[in-house]
Formats: sequence, structure tokens, C-alpha cells
Amino acid sequence: MKLKLIAILLLLTGIFAACNDNPTTGKRHKRSASLLTPASSGNPYEVMVVADDSVWTGYAGKAIQTILDKPLRGLPQDEPQFHKSHITEKHYDHITNLFRNIFRINIGKEYTQAKMTVEKDLHSTPQMIITVNAPNQQDASIYITEHTKDIESLITSEEINREANDLYFEHNIKFAKKVKEMFDCEFYIPGDIKKMKVGEDFIWASDDGLSTIQNICIYSLPYVSEKMFTKKPYIALRDTVMKRNIPGGKPGQWMQTNPNFVWTKNINVAGQYAMEARGLWEMRNDAMGGPFISHSRIDKKNGRVIVVEGFVYAPEKMKRTMIRRLEAALYTLETPSDEENNTKK
Repeated sequence: MKLKLIAILLLLTGIFAACNDNPTTGKRHKRSASLLTPASSGNPYEVMVVADDSVWTGYAGKAIQTILDKPLRGLPQDEPQFHKSHITEKHYDHITNLFRNIFRINIGKEYTQAKMTVEKDLHSTPQMIITVNAPNQQDASIYITEHTKDIESLITSEEINREANDLYFEHNIKFAKKVKEMFDCEFYIPGDIKKMKVGEDFIWASDDGLSTIQNICIYSLPYVSEKMFTKKPYIALRDTVMKRNIPGGKPGQWMQTNPNFVWTKNINVAGQYAMEARGLWEMRNDAMGGPFISHSRIDKKNGRVIVVEGFVYAPEKMKRTMIRRLEAALYTLETPSDEENNTKK
């Protein structure tokens, strides 16, 4: 199996004074492992902030806490996009420096202006250390606030890359083979999502859990116009496909989109255009519902649109971790057009 790196386009030009690695380069990496550094600690989307207590409770600390505590869009209840913890510089040692995502704030007169650096796999693997150096808290706070989207994107893309790359090595092989057979696409999902239902140009996989259910599906539609990549037509097409393929337990029940809670945006997946949609789904005439996230991609070679989607049903449970896990799987999709474009490069 060829090795790939899933890269998300980040608009980060000109903000780093010294970065040991840049996640936008598109370099191909092997699976996260190293003989020189130990395995990192912490869970995905956890960030440890290293700063003195006065900084943590001051302007700079509040600036980064605002970013980390920001609710993740598209969930039925507020959940922060990242889980945060805090230690002081004196407790930053050979044990705590193994954490997977570290954000350091250094305040000192030796710094003439606020700058940010990024280091990868310095003390452990996988690991990313973001450091903001500034002459005072006010400058640090302003800098962090002005680069909110960059910081969010750095951490999010790093976690997605880690999870997606791991899926190339450990995934549901049966599902991947069926996707290749039906769609001539590469698409990898977690191995514990095993139950599979095949429809017309549609595959639905589920872990079929007892209290929580994680689902992933892939389907194709003939390409009609660029309007398919706008919110209202997307919802109409999604509802048509889901009504046909994901019925409820009783007559008159099927999955549909809650149109009041859908957000779309254009993104870049491995150098190719995609539309991301995230929001809430519900079962018509039933109380079931939950969050979903999808990518719509153009396969120019075959004149079609490929849609991959993850959705969760987990009543009375937090859903951020589950939907983030499914989101990473969406980035593994490779269409025949992607392969053709890579060959030309």
C-alpha cells in the first residue's frame, strides 16, 4: 500500500519566525513512529498550555483559553473544540514535555516583538509544540488573538493528519475493497466500524453500538452544476439520498437534515477542492438525531460528485471525540481524478 500524507491547506504564510516543519508542504511521511523519541502522552485534541501562573490568569492566558474553549460548530450541545490543561514552566520537564500538543507562552524583555514558532516530534512522537515569545503579556495577547484561526487550524490539521495517516495502516479492509469495487476510490474507515449495508451507488457502515452508534457512508451523484456545492441544493440532495438509503424502524421514518443547523465552507483536501458541511441530522417522525460532517468532492474523470459523511447517534453523551474521529476518515478519500492529478505532477 502506498504511503500518503493528508494535508489541509492552511493560510499561514509569513507568521512563523522559525518552524522545524510545515504541515502544508504535502510531504509523504511514514506512520507516526520513531526510534529516537518515545510515544507522546495525552488524547487527540488535548492541549497542554505551559505558562507561569501570572500569564495563565492574565491577558495572554485568557487569549489562548478563549481559543481552546470555543465550542465546536455542528454539535447539538456546546463542547469545546479542544480539551485544555495548564502547567507552569517549573513543572515542564522530561515527563510533561512528552505531551502530544503543547502551547508555550514565554514572556521576557529579550523578545523585541511577539513571534510564534512550531516544532514537530521534539520530545515524543507524534508531537507538536507551538511557542509564542513576546516582550509582555499585552503583545502576546494581541498576537494570539490576531492568529486565532491559524492556531485552531494548526492543532486541528495536525490531529486530523495523525488519525488519517494511521487509517492507511489499520482500517476496515472489507469496506475499503467494496468502495474500490463500486466507486473506484480509496477510502479508509476505522476497523471497529464493521456493519455494512450496500445500496445503489451508496455504502453505509456502522459500529452498531448499544448506547452510541458511529456511522460512515459514501455515495455518488452525477455532476450537474457548481450549485451542487452550495448549501440549499446540498441539503436537498442529501435528504433525497438519505431517505432512500437510511430508513427508520417504522413506516414514514427516514433520516433528514435539520436545515436550521447546517454550515458549509470550501476546504482543500490533498490539493483538491472540497465542500465541507457539518450540522445536525434527525430521524423524521422520531426522536433520534445527532451531528454529521461531510465532504463533497468532484471526480472530473467520471463526471460525478463523491460524498463521504460521518454521523453519530449518542443520546446524552458528549460527541466531539466521536465526530472528530469520523472527520479524520473523510480525509482519506482519493478519487480517480486525484490519482490522475498526482500522476501528472
